Amino acid sequence: MARFYLVQITASKIQGMKNLICGMALLLTFSSCATTELITLSVTEPAPVTISSDIKRLVVLDRTGISEKRRPVDIMDKVFSLEGKDLDAEGARASTSGMIDVLSGNNRFEKVIKYPDVLARSSVAGIFPAPLSWQEITDICSKTNTDAVFSLEVFDTDSKINYTANPVSVNTPLGKVPAIEHVATMETRVKTGWRIYDALGRQLLDEYIIEKVLNFHGRGINPAAAAAALLERKDAVKQAGTLAGTQYALRIVPYSVRVSRDYYVRGSDNFKVARRKAQTGNWDGAAAIWQQETTSTNDKVAGRACYNMAIIGEINGNLEEATGWAQKAYEEYANKLALRYVKILERRKMDNAILKEQTAKK
Repeated sequence: MARFYLVQITASKIQGMKNLICGMALLLTFSSCATTELITLSVTEPAPVTISSDIKRLVVLDRTGISEKRRPVDIMDKVFSLEGKDLDAEGARASTSGMIDVLSGNNRFEKVIKYPDVLARSSVAGIFPAPLSWQEITDICSKTNTDAVFSLEVFDTDSKINYTANPVSVNTPLGKVPAIEHVATMETRVKTGWRIYDALGRQLLDEYIIEKVLNFHGRGINPAAAAAALLERKDAVKQAGTLAGTQYALRIVPYSVRVSRDYYVRGSDNFKVARRKAQTGNWDGAAAIWQQETTSTNDKVAGRACYNMAIIGEINGNLEEATGWAQKAYEEYANKLALRYVKILERRKMDNAILKEQTAKK
């Protein structure tokens, strides 16, 4: 019975290997017979927030001060959330500094300054206050000779701590003795909230929250000593504030992404040659072949060639030409990929119009 059992396992393994080999062979067959391949392109996307080209001078405002009315509530909040003295204020200063550093490096703006005063918020910690009135914005911009206000309106840290006790061995003159090590683990959430006020157009351009989670660990011979080891987290909170300011400033900057596109590699012998040219980066050579095939008497071949010419148009940055070829591939030859591609190209043209506005200079 034992021998028979072993033979059964061996046979099962052999059959499994056969199935695996057959599956791999089938996959390779499908891969080698695929009608399309992928290419990737670098595409510039418009920034999430559009700043008018009329805006040349900016002021960065810290509106996270504590009003006298809210001070007792804020003190209690800090006690129960385990926050140290001035932690939020120092984090807010770091955040506005990070914002100013990035905005100052943007050549679209002639002037980026920090508002000299810290304005008090009227809301509870962690929640956006009511927007500043347009009279307040006008007064701020008049005082600083600026066109728009970037305002930090929320900066809140909220911490939770957990204690554990672990048995350890401690070296003493008498040798190792058992002891208890206390470990304090703290999770601190750093929340920043930003608004952009366009004083010229009287528009609230953006309202956005950025949240970071920081984890800290402290060890000691008792819970108090373990918690004391967490006091150095102030620098980490300030760094998180700086990073939040930097990230938010980038919301007005266009950015590049990689996108993928299918192109046809099968259809005729000429497509095989064009594929090899494309694989070596000779897209002009591939395009010359596909151009010839757009007049093929075979509708499928002609449709694929027109579609590929649309890809070439996008590679060359000519979205109008690309759209024309994609429309022809779908309208005249019913190429299924082409309809989806037309929609992608139309979206890119709309994005480019926004990009033009975002990068325009006056």
